[in-house]
Amino acid sequence: MLNQSQAAWNRGDLVAFASDYEDSPETTFIGKSITHGGQQAVLERYRRNYPNREAMGTLAYSEIEVRVLGPGLVLANGKFELKRTPAGGGDAAGRFTLVIRKTVAGWKIIHDHSSS
Repeated sequence: MLNQSQAAWNRGDLVAFASDYEDSPETTFIGKSITHGGQQAVLERYRRNYPNREAMGTLAYSEIEVRVLGPGLVLANGKFELKRTPAGGGDAAGRFTLVIRKTVAGWKIIHDHSSS
């Protein structure tokens, strides 16, 4: 799932990137602010913060560790890096923690805490 997420980002497909989040009002994203809601709320957050390809840059995940919490529920953490031009905001990096649940639609993020 994270490989597909990274590929979607790198081709500029924020709709596909946001589709990795569960479409539920209980889905949360915590960064500098908190976003509650499903895929549309997450998509709008990303569109505000990354309005064009230059701002998106190229994403790479690394140091990923996954721990099974129970049947159909995992905790994943790792590092993200964005390579961007100075005009796009410059390079950025940080850490993330995801709670991911197996649903009928596949594995979906139900909670994302990312910091840079």
